[in-house]
Amino acid sequence: MNLKWGVWMNFADKICVITGGANGIGLCLVGEFAKNGAKVAFIDLDQASGERALAEVQKNGGEGLFYAGDISEKDILEKFVKQVIDRYGRVDYLINNACLSRKGILSGCGYDDFNYVLKVGVTAPYMLAKLFQNHFGKDGAIVNISSTRSSMSQRDTESYTAAKGGITTLTHALAISLAGKVRVNSVSPGWIDVRANFDSDYENQHSAADKYQHPVRRVGRPMDIARAVMFLCDEDNGFITGENITVDGGMTKQMIYSGDLGWNYSGS
Repeated sequence: MNLKWGVWMNFADKICVITGGANGIGLCLVGEFAKNGAKVAFIDLDQASGERALAEVQKNGGEGLFYAGDISEKDILEKFVKQVIDRYGRVDYLINNACLSRKGILSGCGYDDFNYVLKVGVTAPYMLAKLFQNHFGKDGAIVNISSTRSSMSQRDTESYTAAKGGITTLTHALAISLAGKVRVNSVSPGWIDVRANFDSDYENQHSAADKYQHPVRRVGRPMDIARAVMFLCDEDNGFITGENITVDGGMTKQMIYSGDLGWNYSGS
């Protein structure tokens, strides 16, 4: 595993909790916080990938705790929190990153599937904030990973879109309830190519249309999200709370009609 980690902020001896830290954006977050001095405690359902990520942290001289479990389950959340507090005594940053999709109404997403996504994407972040609320250190921060899907959609994405809408609004509600104790913000990624964690040639796999639908002329990378999350955690940015930062290369600001920037309507 050859993660591309770069030092740019100092989080020495901070305790950072991350959900969904074994893959994708979460994996980048684990690596970046560890590389910049934080002790990382992360949870993921993917045990094999989580153990590899922990080994990578330790190989690079960092310290971490990995817990394999399903954050849709209340007892798993409670056991994870207990392990974190038993080992570290406090938490400084909580990054609620984990979510998933079970599609939507056109593909038959049912009651249990829909509610499972909400448990992972909204209920678990709420419960972790509740369980950790009396254990935050000075200048603590919660950063929720939302999505541009909270304000725009493709067909058949109701489960994921609902969860991301929920985490966005949960953010400003928690910011008010936890005022004076911990700041709460969210980051909304657009199209992030998680292959950038491992593949130096990933950008060449994007078409011109992929790139040019973004005003910045490229697809996003996990590090784009990590930088925004770390910015919001940094105590020097302590006047920011209850906010959502969209990190999408301007994709949601650019109107594209058929024939624009390599895009053509081909029928539905």
